[in-house]
Amino acid sequence: MSASKKSVFWPNGALWLFVLLAKLIRFAAPLTRANGELPQRPAFALQADNFKPTKPTMKIHEFQAKQLFRQAGIAVPEGIVARTPEEASAAFDKLGGKIAVVKAQIHAGGRGKGTIKGSEQHGVELVKTAADAARVAKALLGGDLVTIQTGAEGQKVQQVLVEGGCDIARELYLGIVVDRGFQSPVLMVSTEGGMDIEKVAEETPELIHTAAFLPDSGLSDSDAKDLAVKLGLEGSSVGSAVALMQSVCKLFVELDSSLMEINPLVVTGAGDLMALDAKVTFDENAMFRHKDLLELRDTSEEDANELRAGEAGLSYVQLEGNIGCLVNGAGLAMSTMDLVKLHGGEPANFLDVGGGANKDQVTEAFRILLGDKNVKAVLVNIFGGIMQCTTIANAVLAAYKEVGFNVPLVVRLEGTEVEEGRKILAESGVDIIGAEGLTDAAKKVVAAANAA
Repeated sequence: MSASKKSVFWPNGALWLFVLLAKLIRFAAPLTRANGELPQRPAFALQADNFKPTKPTMKIHEFQAKQLFRQAGIAVPEGIVARTPEEASAAFDKLGGKIAVVKAQIHAGGRGKGTIKGSEQHGVELVKTAADAARVAKALLGGDLVTIQTGAEGQKVQQVLVEGGCDIARELYLGIVVDRGFQSPVLMVSTEGGMDIEKVAEETPELIHTAAFLPDSGLSDSDAKDLAVKLGLEGSSVGSAVALMQSVCKLFVELDSSLMEINPLVVTGAGDLMALDAKVTFDENAMFRHKDLLELRDTSEEDANELRAGEAGLSYVQLEGNIGCLVNGAGLAMSTMDLVKLHGGEPANFLDVGGGANKDQVTEAFRILLGDKNVKAVLVNIFGGIMQCTTIANAVLAAYKEVGFNVPLVVRLEGTEVEEGRKILAESGVDIIGAEGLTDAAKKVVAAANAA
């Protein structure tokens, strides 16, 4: 929805900022620090590689993100979470307005345009009566909401947020991530809020403005005012924008966040700024410092196999292909996936067992891979550095005894004790397809999957 005067709600869920930034590829001079200060930034210097996530993240719901914003003094609409149609009806009455928005709460963006599987019910809908709120909640709760981020299977809606309407004069955009180029967090704002921000980045990147800031000192007054002016704000709205931007930047650092996004950030008819939507993720590796945030985790929203993998010390992300990949090292795992695609295959997952995986971890990895009914073949690609090839060879055979391989298995080993590892597999009697080199391995596993 384009920004418009007196609009009362915004139907689109937040988009992945990492996907957006992948489209903001511009070359800039190398950035260096001097005396602890950030260098003079070019007009636009975001590069896609600077924003690739390398650590696991913890997601929370929109209503939880808004609770954190409210605690930090960032204005958000009044809202009530409902888990039944009756609760949604009561929430509308309690809010006391003539208009409200019922918003499905799932860990995915694109909710406004998304629909419940098997119906035309969108994930976000404007309502004008308590009966309408109950009707929409009934259509959403228990249904699978399919959006651009969920895949065809969708995500089950278990709760909705009933939120009061807002007098909107303008819709803006705000997002924060960590930029490797600046080696610091970067705040990004745009006048094109409430819209497909990816499209804005692709077609009119000059409408996106950025400012890097140091975690210990936060966003400077001058940078905040500069961004407010570029957003076309005037009068008291400038001060409101400066305060809000500095508060969001401070919260980003305090919570060890990996992403904060407000889309839209609205200017009300009175000139105040308010976060109409909120998306927040956290660096999971820092959660030992935030026991209170861990309580916000909703494991029902997370992939069961990814949870299992995490408990086993594995890094796993399920994809939509039919070739399972078991690799040590994130870089090698991504290269393996690229080669599989290059030779006509589709990876079913990203799975990094790490440099020191043991028999139990490899066995659990195979359980996860083979539990995916879409997997038609598996590629094991190991470079023995810290992990010796004999260790992985014995672990593969141990996994075979416990799990069994019901699909073709291609194994490529290189590195420490590679000849001994290959010999162990060759003499095992297990039907394993050996491969020499990455290209050979990719071609063989694609052929095996196609023949299955």
